Amino acid sequence: MKKPPQDLSQLLHQSGQLPNLAEKAELLLYLDQHVKQIVTGPVAEQLNVANFRQGVLVIETTSAAWAARINFQKSKLLAQLQAETLPILTAIEVKVNPRLALYDPKPKPAHKALSPVAAEHIAALAENISGTLGEKLKRLAALASRNK
Repeated sequence: MKKPPQDLSQLLHQSGQLPNLAEKAELLLYLDQHVKQIVTGPVAEQLNVANFRQGVLVIETTSAAWAARINFQKSKLLAQLQAETLPILTAIEVKVNPRLALYDPKPKPAHKALSPVAAEHIAALAENISGTLGEKLKRLAALASRNK
């Protein structure tokens, strides 16, 4: 006889590996956001907190050039993180991971807006076309004019 599926929230609050893994993931997410607040500018977009183990914070970046810029700010970052968030932090390690460049954390817009001029042209075109295509073009022009 099969067991019924368990709720994920129950699994996360039981003993074992999964609650520890979820807690570490939350810690890394918090540290990533905090480090990106401290390190401002374009450098913040090029780094990712990868791990925290034995008092060492591991930061990944997309290239050696960005790693050099982060290493330049490492002492300030270490002092600020020790004072504000992690007093047990002993060091920061910067690693280059070129695959980070393939991952785009910013979601791309689902659609682009039509300009008012384009909406007028589509509406004028819809006036001269009959059938379902004309109706669809009229709806598109109306949608574009509504989203101004």
